[in-house]
Amino acid sequence: MTQFTLRQLRYFEALALHGHFGRAADACAITQPAMSLQIKELETSLGVVLFERGARQVKLTAFGEEFADRVREIVLASEELEEMARASQAGHLGKLRIGVIPTIAPYFLPRLIGDLNRNFDGLDIYVRETLTPKLLEELADGRIDTAIVALPVSEPNFTEVSLFSEEFVLVRPDADKDLPVPSSDKLREIKLLLLEEGHCFRDQALSFCNIQTLRPWEGLDGSSLSTLVQMVGVGLGVTLIPEMAVTVETSGAPVSVSQFENPRPSRTIGMIWRRTSPLASQLNEVAEIVRAAGKTIRQS
Repeated sequence: MTQFTLRQLRYFEALALHGHFGRAADACAITQPAMSLQIKELETSLGVVLFERGARQVKLTAFGEEFADRVREIVLASEELEEMARASQAGHLGKLRIGVIPTIAPYFLPRLIGDLNRNFDGLDIYVRETLTPKLLEELADGRIDTAIVALPVSEPNFTEVSLFSEEFVLVRPDADKDLPVPSSDKLREIKLLLLEEGHCFRDQALSFCNIQTLRPWEGLDGSSLSTLVQMVGVGLGVTLIPEMAVTVETSGAPVSVSQFENPRPSRTIGMIWRRTSPLASQLNEVAEIVRAAGKTIRQS
């Protein structure tokens, strides 16, 4: 009779994801030899080879690819059982795995984590910061419990809760602070610096300016709002940033911040989670805390 453990399946999934024994071992908080041993025992138990071992990486065999699909279902089901147990403890939320997009995380998390700790005694918080498509993937796979993103995401398997809205502001070189604020049409004639592709904030800024895309030589594709603001400070162009980022990103930079005329560009921030999540009740409580934190930040 074939015997293997749920722990081995988790290790298999980590190795399939990282394609490297060392990185997979780090992700699972075990040693590389222990990871290798567990994978070898899993293969021996099944009687098949799951991975092709190379000098620098490993990759799934044809059977390993099929096996991986079923393993994800099993691991997700086991995680939902754990969530059910967590949810049944008199409504106690002991652990929260929360994803946040990069244009929110550094400005919002310090306040939010403090508020969560005050409302949930002994809460163990795990934060994952990455782009929206990756968060959607990890949420669907059960690797995180919820995510704070710009809405809508329009995924039928997720619950979406709108929490608050915030406007975008224009950041220009300080020398331009007395010039009229350009309209969205005029922005198309100015060198506009934006985040690299994959950031939803980039798409929102392009939409406001009614620009389909930018050619590489028309601007700077930055990986962070901080980079964009600093490049504005040395005269490379202008950029848009969300209101919550203004204090952190423009402090000490030789730039000016201006609001647009109506209609002003904005985004809606919300929380999403799987419709099947046993933590739905607790996540609704978390959403109210996020809503209150957003209100506080906007008023400060």
